[in-house]
Order: sequence, then C-alpha cells, then structure tokens
Amino acid sequence: MRPRTILGVLALATLLAGFGLALTTPRTPPATREDKVTAPQKPTPAELKQKLTPMQYHVTQEAGTEPPFRNEYWNEHGEGIYVDRVSGKPLFSSLDKFDSGCGWPSFTKPLAEDAVVEKRDLSAGMARTEVRSSAADSHLGHVFDDGPRDRGGLRYCINSAALRLVPVADLEKEGLGRFLPLFGKAAPVVKEETATLAGGCFWGMEDLLRSQPGVLGIEVGYTGGTVANATYERHDGHAEAVQIRFDPTKTTFEALLRFFFRMHDPTTLNRQGNDLGTSYRSAIFFHSEAQRATAQRVKAEVDAGGKWKRPIVTEITAAGPWWRAEDYHQDYLIKHPGGYTCHFLRD
Repeated sequence: MRPRTILGVLALATLLAGFGLALTTPRTPPATREDKVTAPQKPTPAELKQKLTPMQYHVTQEAGTEPPFRNEYWNEHGEGIYVDRVSGKPLFSSLDKFDSGCGWPSFTKPLAEDAVVEKRDLSAGMARTEVRSSAADSHLGHVFDDGPRDRGGLRYCINSAALRLVPVADLEKEGLGRFLPLFGKAAPVVKEETATLAGGCFWGMEDLLRSQPGVLGIEVGYTGGTVANATYERHDGHAEAVQIRFDPTKTTFEALLRFFFRMHDPTTLNRQGNDLGTSYRSAIFFHSEAQRATAQRVKAEVDAGGKWKRPIVTEITAAGPWWRAEDYHQDYLIKHPGGYTCHFLRD
C-alpha cells in the first residue's frame, strides 16, 4: 500500500473513492451493454447462506461492501487466478492486480470480457458501473476510469469476499491448468476422449458420472435427432444426454459403460422412472469404430449377465451434432441438491 501523507483527509478520500461515492470520476456505464443482468439458475438463498460466510453472502447477494483495508486480498501479492466465490468460475488474474491504495483488490481487467457483466448502478445517488459475475450473477464491485493509463486506464475495484484465490501451484488440481502459461509454466498435456450417453433425465446422469475416476468434464445437452439448434422447448427426436470428457490413462470407455448400465434401467423403452418419451431413451452414441465395438460387446455381456430380468433396449448409434443444453440445466443437482432425479447405482 502506498504511504499516506495527509492522514485524516486522505483516509476519508480513500474510503469514499474506493467504491465511487465521491472524489473520483465514475466510469460512464457502457452504452452498448444491457443495463440488466439476466440471473442464471443458482443455489437458493438458504443454500448460499450455508456455503458462504455472512460477509460473503452480504457482498455477493445483497450488493454489500466490505471494509477497506480489512479484507482478505487487498494486500495480497501471491500469484494465481481469482475465481467467483459462488460459482468457482475464473474472473481475474493476479498479473492484472495492482496497488491502487483504495483498500480493496484492484485489477486492470477481467480474464475475459464475458466473465463479468457491467450494470448501471444509481444506488448511491450517482451513476456508477457495477461489476457482476456472468456465471452466478454475484455482485463483485465497481469499475472506474482512474486505473493505470499504460494498462488501459480502468480500475476494477472488487470485494475480497466475492473472490477466492487459486494459487498457481493449485491451478491444475482445480481444473484451471489452461492458465498456467500466463505464469510462465507449461499447460498440462492431457490426452482425452469423449463419450456421449443417454439414459433418462440428464441431470441425474451428470450428477453420478461426474464423480467417476478419470472424468475431466461433463455437460448436458441434446443429440440423436434432426432438429438443429435444439433447446429444451424444441428438441424433437433428440435424447437428453451427457457428453463426457475423460482421461483414457485413468479410466476407459468400457468402464464408463459398465457404470452407465448400473445407473439407469436399460430395459425400459423410451422411459426412465416417471419420465416418458423418446427424449428419455437409453442410447450410446459412439465416436469411433473402437467405441462402437466396445459398446456392442459390453451391451451383450450385460444383457447375458442376468442382473436385468428383461432384454436391454439401449440403442447404439453414431454420434451426431451435439447441442449444449441451457445453462440452468448444467450442474442442476449441484445448484439444487434436493432436485428431482430417478438415477441411482444398482449392485
């Protein structure tokens, strides 16, 4: 922190300037962006209160402000990526952090323009530009035009309570290895394959498969039909499915299929639990000839194994276009732990 020369006046000036209450020229809210934030699906207030400290909840959910100079990261100089406290999505890099003297963490820019949303804020009786996270609609802070001129001139003044610092040493472990080159380190080379499976409501499938060894990432979507740009309201012919990225050195396509045949009922045609229709059919969408052969063999072995008392009706078909489902469907059972699912693991 820079030394103060006029303690009384400048301390007050710093407090006010930090979040644009006075003494600094507020940044004019951008005219090209919407002045509203479309709130994505996220945990309920009750769930967030269990996850967050009172200050973290006050800042992120109630647009509160933490005290200057008495917060976690205002004087933090460690290297790493700052992620959204609520969603875990990357927001800022320590390489763009600078000492503004305001008492809150300050950055010259976000990691990516679409990581944050800027919104007109008139709550203090003057025009300011609020900064919110795109993924979780968390209040982060404000952005002003008094940043370093040689680095773009902006100051993203952000509450520590809205952030979590992931140190460089932990980036790969937390799935942020792609940012290692920013810090002069090689990004991890991970060989990966894709598996696409359908077996009823994609929420339950995603929730069980995400925790399997070797799974690098998973998302829900629509595939197997002919409707382009499929959506939840319009996906005729498509199955609700999951697309899995996995590390073949840690698991195999066969291992994922054997788990797949235990987590849903592959003997019910166009049905899973209370969900009826072709959207809920059991299907394996293969991405290679090797996957096709493995799927046919595993299906035949499970069918002959006798654990299912009726014939297995799982389709095996070539993978086609994949349409990612809406954001509110992604990670649904993480956002809503008590939400509906008909999936469970059989012996």
